[in-house]
Amino acid sequence: MKLTRTGVTADRAAYAAAGYDLPTFDYETIHRNTLERPVWIHFGAGNLFRAFQANLVQNLLGAGIMDTGLIAAEGYDYEIIEKSLRPHDNLSILATLKADHSVQKTIVGSIMESLVLDSTNTKEYSRLKEIFAAPTLQLASFTITEKGYAVTDPKGNILPAISADFEKGPQQPDSYLGKVVSLLYHRFSNGRIPLALVSMDNCSHNGDKLQTAVLAFADAWCKNGLADKGFSDYVRDASKVSFPWTMIDKITPRPDAAVEQMLREDGIEELDAVITSKNTYMAPFVNAEECEYLIIEDSFPNGRPPLDKGGVIFTLRETVDKVEKMKVCTCLNPLHTTLAIYGCLLGYTLISEEMKNPLLRKLVENLGLREGLPVVVHPGILDPENFIHQVLQVRFPNPFMPDTPQRIATDTSQKLAVRFGETIKAYQANPALNTADLKYIPLVFAGWLRYLMAVDDEGNAFSPSADPLLETVQAYVADYSLDNKPKDLSGLDKLLSNEKIFGVNLVQIGMANLVKDYLRELSAGIGAVKATLEKYVD
Repeated sequence: MKLTRTGVTADRAAYAAAGYDLPTFDYETIHRNTLERPVWIHFGAGNLFRAFQANLVQNLLGAGIMDTGLIAAEGYDYEIIEKSLRPHDNLSILATLKADHSVQKTIVGSIMESLVLDSTNTKEYSRLKEIFAAPTLQLASFTITEKGYAVTDPKGNILPAISADFEKGPQQPDSYLGKVVSLLYHRFSNGRIPLALVSMDNCSHNGDKLQTAVLAFADAWCKNGLADKGFSDYVRDASKVSFPWTMIDKITPRPDAAVEQMLREDGIEELDAVITSKNTYMAPFVNAEECEYLIIEDSFPNGRPPLDKGGVIFTLRETVDKVEKMKVCTCLNPLHTTLAIYGCLLGYTLISEEMKNPLLRKLVENLGLREGLPVVVHPGILDPENFIHQVLQVRFPNPFMPDTPQRIATDTSQKLAVRFGETIKAYQANPALNTADLKYIPLVFAGWLRYLMAVDDEGNAFSPSADPLLETVQAYVADYSLDNKPKDLSGLDKLLSNEKIFGVNLVQIGMANLVKDYLRELSAGIGAVKATLEKYVD
């Protein structure tokens, strides 16, 4: 069986017999509708998009609730489109790995068109301009990672590619966001048609990050006389262009070899992954957990598709903010980061396996329920305590979810300030609470310092996951070894006082000494990590 439009049509009975859910909508009609009156274009056609948004639209198409499909575009790694989506006629397989050990297999066919966001490709870019000039277009959404919205480096300097586009103007920009804003300018030039630009990346206040980047381009082009001076006003007018905040939650690990083998045994052909020249790993299938949340600020100046009928929650910005903080600061992300750090130190390669370790399980339970939950603001639409219990009892322990601590440990220096620092700040702001009572957050910080030594609890060297500050922060622990000799850890104070990393000055608030005490114990020798957890995780 081949994963193409003709292949699925010809082998429909065989697919069904193998247990696959197949598209039930009339493809030709939906395809024609989408080309003629596009409604939704998405930038960043990665695993999350194919597992969540594409499947969401497929369900709505099958129910007759929507009559146009998705358009996928990619502006960084063109091979995702050229070598992964198009060879399969924009189809993909979603393997939903459920906690009850069952696997739901779905052929997802809601992507009607895939395009390369390349301003030098006349054919592709002209089509994108057509889409952006269409009055029917209601939203352009994004999953391009938080880094995709950056216009400056950590020191505040404008990135060279962005600076070049500021001078070049909207005719043929090279940067990802420059090309998107160029398309938005085309929409402005064709009648100032409203549009919602919707970041669906997993980062705090994602709409603001997108808006800041778009405004930077609009202002620079107008200032340099490269765009109509009204363009900046258009982008700033929420009745014309909106930037809703969103909270998205669905664990979508890298395509797993065991899932691939299962699909091959079903008779699916040509499942080989594509590793692009930019090192993007793309397979014709996606494996993901069953649980998913998408909360969106209801701000759509040109209307919106009825995604709420597929489970999406539209609400106020304030509520999105509460849900996002609930998840990122307490109920999921801090627990994930904790398991990532200690999982690497203890030699684990699966998050689900870590949850079988009573010490690690108790650590994240204490972290979420004891230290985090007291400062969570209830968002009203989701219950924080129930959310944590679902994470700890269903999502993380799911043995069919091939998620690794090594993947989650990526960019940890960029995550600590939000995932733990915000909880510390909430304790500081509450007169009924005391930061001195926090014991597990400092243990996570100490675990990260121990992780930076790049030696596991058995004394084996390992390679830390990618992190933009890795070389800088590792220098602080370079002289420490695994032994129980007295250690002068005063050299860590400069790092521990870095508010950009920890969210607060740990030295100033009196938490640094506890972090250093924990580190002494964690690095006392072989087996010290396990021994320290046994001592402090009750």
